[in-house]
Amino acid sequence: MTRALPLRDVRVIELGQLLAGPFCGQVLGDFGAEVIKLEDPRHGDPMRQWGREKPYGKSLWWPVVARNKKSVTCDLRTDEGQNLVRELVKRSDVLLENFRPGTLERWNLAPEQLWELNPRLIVTRVTGFGQSGPYSSRAGFGSIGEAMGGIRYVTGSADEPPSRAGISLGDSLAALHAAIGTLVALHERKTSGRGQVVDAAIYESVLAMMESLLPEWQLAGYQRERTGPVLPNVSPSNVYPTKEGDSVLIAANQDSVFGRLADVMGRPDLVGDPRFATHSARGEYMEVLDAIIAEWTAGFEADDLLESLHRGGVPAGRIYKAKDMFADPHFAAREAIVKLTDPGLGEIAMQNVFPKLSATPGAVRSTGPALGASNDDIYRGLLGLGDDDLRRLTDAGVI
Repeated sequence: MTRALPLRDVRVIELGQLLAGPFCGQVLGDFGAEVIKLEDPRHGDPMRQWGREKPYGKSLWWPVVARNKKSVTCDLRTDEGQNLVRELVKRSDVLLENFRPGTLERWNLAPEQLWELNPRLIVTRVTGFGQSGPYSSRAGFGSIGEAMGGIRYVTGSADEPPSRAGISLGDSLAALHAAIGTLVALHERKTSGRGQVVDAAIYESVLAMMESLLPEWQLAGYQRERTGPVLPNVSPSNVYPTKEGDSVLIAANQDSVFGRLADVMGRPDLVGDPRFATHSARGEYMEVLDAIIAEWTAGFEADDLLESLHRGGVPAGRIYKAKDMFADPHFAAREAIVKLTDPGLGEIAMQNVFPKLSATPGAVRSTGPALGASNDDIYRGLLGLGDDDLRRLTDAGVI
């Protein structure tokens, strides 16, 4: 029996494009929200074209970020397009957008105006710098938010310029915070009966992940620097070589876990060594300890090494690439990868819905839709527009 999706009674109008807003919509859609994505009638969301590999001339990013959504064409720069948004707002729970601040206001779609139509509406706004403050009007891509939020400075090797993760980290973090804020606002609405604005800024979403960076500077005058594959004063927690040239990550910095690693190594003397006896001492002598461990791991093939470490209760693993994920039995057992049939690509694999809920889990029900695929369903079915209105709007380029 198919279990009901937990957000099945929530309707989201998704405006905006690219990643930060649409990924928030993806998360809500994964758990059952009806996400109606409004796209420019001529070109659609640029995400339809993004991505390095394009078999059959089609993006492999779009089927993921637009999954579980309905695509409706609407020119938001026209009066009639804005009127369609107002009609949709009357019937919806959330309006999600990631335009530069002031854009909705310029279109007479400010939250205060939308609340006159639907006082229960949640307006979720994702931007680079937030809706207020001296930088709010600046263009703000994810990479800029990553830099301002602090993660760029501490990423990479000490002898190289600040690096970046190989994914759109800032956009994704902002989207997740926006999704959390939306769910909190929906919960609060049960008490107040009213909607509110969820203001998710990319730089703040990155800043939220920066651990003790701020008090370290404020109280201790300590500035975190780039440290490559290790964290300062956290040891052993590094990538170590194996006999055949592979690398294995070992994380044994906690006292009891380090004791288990020493037992697996056949070096119980390490635990009693004053240089390694405590967490702080191991951090101070990190390079010495890493050299001892690396010399030991280099004598094993990766599979044998990992088997010994796992048997000894030491956290360790390979650094996965995509091909490793497809081959891993744990990914398979937990259905971390799901396969669907896409009309233009055939069978396509993508990450499943996370986190997993025991009673009402989310589900990937469809891949990213064709441009305007749900025009009839939404405009005729939900808004009740007739043939003449649909023809006129189409001819005018509004939809």
